[in-house]
Amino acid sequence: MHSSFPTLLADAPAVREPRHAPVAHLVRGGVIEGVHYGSVVVLGADGQVEFQLGDIEAAFYPRSALKPVQAVAMVRSGLPLDGDLLALAAASHSGEERHLAGTCRILQLAGLAERDLRNVEDLPYDPAVRDTWIREGRRPSRLAQNCSGKHAAMLVTCELNGWPRSDYLDPAHPLQRAVAATVEDLTGQRVARVTVDGCGAPLFAVSLHGLARAAARLTTAAPGTPEARVADAMRSHPEMASGSGRDVAALMRAVSGLLAKDGFEGVQVAALPDGRAVAVKIADGANRARIPVAAAALARAGVSLELPAGLAGEPLLGGGRPVGRVQPVDALSR
Repeated sequence: MHSSFPTLLADAPAVREPRHAPVAHLVRGGVIEGVHYGSVVVLGADGQVEFQLGDIEAAFYPRSALKPVQAVAMVRSGLPLDGDLLALAAASHSGEERHLAGTCRILQLAGLAERDLRNVEDLPYDPAVRDTWIREGRRPSRLAQNCSGKHAAMLVTCELNGWPRSDYLDPAHPLQRAVAATVEDLTGQRVARVTVDGCGAPLFAVSLHGLARAAARLTTAAPGTPEARVADAMRSHPEMASGSGRDVAALMRAVSGLLAKDGFEGVQVAALPDGRAVAVKIADGANRARIPVAAAALARAGVSLELPAGLAGEPLLGGGRPVGRVQPVDALSR
C-alpha cells in the first residue's frame, strides 16, 4: 500500500477555473490544426506525484470515472456481488444484451424490476447497438441507459440495509452519505461540491490528484477487501465494465493488471497493481484526446504499451484517407 496515503482528510479542493495546459495537438499535414487543453497527473508506486501537467488540484467532477468508488461504497455496505455483476455495478455499459440481462439479474436479487430504477431513460450508449435499437423500433429505457447496473446495485444495497428505495438518489439518503464518505476516504480529501450526474445520481467534486489516489487505493488493496473485489471484478470482466467494442476494455486487455475507467467530459483514470496511477481530464470534454493522452501518461509511469488499432489517436481524414491525428504534446511524451 502507498506510504503516502493520507491518514487525515485534506481540505476540499479549490473551486476555481482550472489552470489547464495544452495536452494534445490535432496535427494535419504536419501543421497543428487544433489544441486540446487539459490536466494530467502520474503517481508513482509510492503515491508521490511523478509528473503533472495543467491543474491537478482544482475541484472537478470525475463523472463516471468515480463509479468504481461508488461500487466500493456499496460493497462496504453489504452488496453481495462479485465477478461480472460487480463489474456491471461499476460500469458505464454499452447497452448490449449482456448488460441488460445482468442488470435484471442484480435487480432480481432483491425481488425488484426495471420499474424500480430511477435513472433516466435512454438508448444504448454504443452507436452500433443504438442503431440496431432504432431499426427495430425499440424505445429508450432505464435498463438500456449506461448507468443502470449502478442504479440496480444501489437499489439492492438499500433493500439489504432496510433503507428506503423511493428517494435513494437524494444526497441526504443513507446510501449516498455512505458513498460520499467512501469518496472522501479513498481520495483522501473532502468533497468540494455535490451536484447531479447525467443519470440522476449524486456526483461529487474532488481533484484529479484525488481521483488518481482513489484508483491506486483500489488496485493496492488487500485481497478480499471491497476495494480489491471491485478492482478484480472490473479487470476480470472489462466488457461488463464497459462494452465489447470500448476503448477502456481494450486498454485493460492490453495491460496486465490495469484497472481503467472513463467518464464523460474527457475523464480517464487508470491504476496498476503496484499503485502507479494516472488521471486525465480533457478540458473541452473531447473524447478523441482522452485515450492518446492517457496512454502517454501511462508511458510516463513506465508502462510499455502498444495501443490496439484505433486507440493510438483518432485519425484526421482528408479525401477519405488519413492525413493526421491527435498527438500528445511533447511535454507529456518525453
